[in-house]
Amino acid sequence: MKTADRQFTTISGVPVEPLYGPEHAPAAPPAPGEFPYTRGIHRDMYRGKLWTMRQFSGFATPEETNSRYHYLLAQGQTGLSVAFDLPTLMGYDADHALAEGEVGKCGAPISSLEDMEILFRGIPLGEVSVSMTINSPAAVIWAMFLAVAEQQGVAWSQVSGTLQNDILKEYIAQKEFIFPPRPSMRLVTDTIEFGARHTPRFNPISISGYHIREAGSTAVQELAFTLRDGMEYVDWALERGLAIDEFAPRLSFFFNAHSDFFEEIAKYRAARKIWAEAMRDRYGAQSERSLKLRFHAQTAGCSLTWQQPYNNVVRTALQAMAAVLGGAQSLHTNSLDEAYALPSEQAVTIALRTQQVLAYESGVANTADPLGGSYYLEKLTADTELAANAYIRQIDGMGGMIAAIETGFPQTEIANASYRYQREIESGERTIVGVNRFQQDDQPIELLQIDETAGNRQREKLASLRARRDGANVQQTLDALRRAAEGTENTMPFLLDAVRAYATLGEICDALRAVFGTYQETPHL
Repeated sequence: MKTADRQFTTISGVPVEPLYGPEHAPAAPPAPGEFPYTRGIHRDMYRGKLWTMRQFSGFATPEETNSRYHYLLAQGQTGLSVAFDLPTLMGYDADHALAEGEVGKCGAPISSLEDMEILFRGIPLGEVSVSMTINSPAAVIWAMFLAVAEQQGVAWSQVSGTLQNDILKEYIAQKEFIFPPRPSMRLVTDTIEFGARHTPRFNPISISGYHIREAGSTAVQELAFTLRDGMEYVDWALERGLAIDEFAPRLSFFFNAHSDFFEEIAKYRAARKIWAEAMRDRYGAQSERSLKLRFHAQTAGCSLTWQQPYNNVVRTALQAMAAVLGGAQSLHTNSLDEAYALPSEQAVTIALRTQQVLAYESGVANTADPLGGSYYLEKLTADTELAANAYIRQIDGMGGMIAAIETGFPQTEIANASYRYQREIESGERTIVGVNRFQQDDQPIELLQIDETAGNRQREKLASLRARRDGANVQQTLDALRRAAEGTENTMPFLLDAVRAYATLGEICDALRAVFGTYQETPHL
């Protein structure tokens, strides 16, 4: 295709002009650290403190995952990020029939407090920040985490980290839900309320655009649906009776870092502005901490290719730099082998070293928002904000995000965007190096293999636990949890009692299923 005939767009399809000047760009935003924080939430950004370096990790058994955590911390990782396997994500124990063949395959299997004790063995929870990617059973897993902190003698006021706990994006994109939307939102609100009262340094929710983007959304859709999800959680917490400044400072966000360098940076800058203005003007927040959007970023898993996997190192470095230049507070860099399997130790080390080279050798941390004032970037930021706010107003008109989800609106928008992008790749209109251009025969790479012995070991541990624990106490705590779920009490104290009695994840989720039921999505064409 001749250059003159080519349509230049961002990955999301936004047209790009050949040159940008003062006539395109809006007025320069205020300095970093000043409302609405477009240029960053801190005046000195990374000069004061680097972003937290996390490598999302979990596989096989709690023992093997714990060993990987100790290895990563020894290599300079500054925070932990826990991946859970599919049975755990869906609220099933390792010995459930539906867990067969899935135990430990995509993350760590956690069926009881005993597993959580092993997962964090030798890791001081008062010193290491822990992020946990769990959603439908998030309150149960968080109760286990807090119980382990108790065992270590660490006050809840001292634990730091993040619970993903974003159930709305499950209905929109990832589809790992258990209960219907409204009781699920009740559980999320329970954790927000409990966190506001008991864990001042822990984020009880990470409102996640990452999976929305992985499902095929555009950058604007990722931003709009994520921020509107955040507003939905705020609405529910306010309805519970919480004051906005009581809980808003602990709301955090999680965004994708895709390959269109400038579009991604603009997305992060627009996110801060939209959220700050919504917190002030829509909700009347007074605390500056309530206005500042803090976010974790992960490089785009959907951009990784099994063809020529070493190209993924380059993609990840580019995406990580966009997240840093966009002002991320925390970052995970994907490993080169993730299109094939969970990361090997060698691959995850390269991914961590990518962050370290970026932090200590590239110079990008030396000044806040170094691309601020770029005519192109400022125009992209303004246009992204405008388009995202249009989506937010549209969802408001539908009655909120739950109503929009029930009609299939965000799901359909994402599906259409994903279809357009895939057609561009298949037609050759959009180049993916090594996939539709510059192909070659691939060299085999060493992969991490998870065999069935992991599942066998977990089932044996569960059988032993059930034989040793006080069964009557377990049943008593589960009955109390059911009664609380039937009423209006906050379920967190009852979940804590149940996990301390070594009730299993599956038993606890079954108690909640008995009250809330389960959810079957209605297809929308």
